[in-house]
Amino acid sequence: MPFDSAQIARLGSSWGAMGSLVATDGSTSHPWLVKLADPTEPLRDLADAAHYICLLHGRHPGVIDHAMAQARMSLERDWIEAAAEAFVTERAYLVRVAAAAGPVPSTPGHAESEAAAQAQRHALDMLARSDRAGCATGAALALAIDWTMIRGVLDNAARRLGLATPPLSLPLAEETVTIVDALAREGTMERAMLFGAQQVFAQHRGLWDLLEARASARNRA
Repeated sequence: MPFDSAQIARLGSSWGAMGSLVATDGSTSHPWLVKLADPTEPLRDLADAAHYICLLHGRHPGVIDHAMAQARMSLERDWIEAAAEAFVTERAYLVRVAAAAGPVPSTPGHAESEAAAQAQRHALDMLARSDRAGCATGAALALAIDWTMIRGVLDNAARRLGLATPPLSLPLAEETVTIVDALAREGTMERAMLFGAQQVFAQHRGLWDLLEARASARNRA
């Protein structure tokens, strides 16, 4: 199966710098994302999350698709191709959840929020198109690692909306660790991979911060 929080904790000490980065910067520890996975979370917060996740990852081509064009090692290409194929289902599921959730919840400062999310989308696209060897793959890896937590939010929303939840078929955690290990053998590629991953984690954490701020603004309105 793909990564879950237990696997991240278990593997964190055994896959080097990437494991440390996942533990400190990955979405798994962000309190708002954890809150969104709670079955009692208000549906309007889940709807807001689905719409904004869709802004970042609901369009094709996305991060993993762009990264395919930058892969240089056969092992790297194989992983990205498998991830891209799996993400076709994930993208369709994301769009379905966002559509079923209805309009974006009315929130003070909505125009500024939309602009911030569009800027995040642009930053993700730039990372995934980087021609620096390893950077785009690092971005794709970070998305795949974070997606398990993101999927938990989508599944929570889907259950509340009466939608079926397809199985998650991203590459196995062991396959992902193998790619990280292969890139880590090349010093310059490892640095670029870690940079790409760190920047994706930063954009995701910025999104969870934005969603938390939007929920707070709705509660005050």
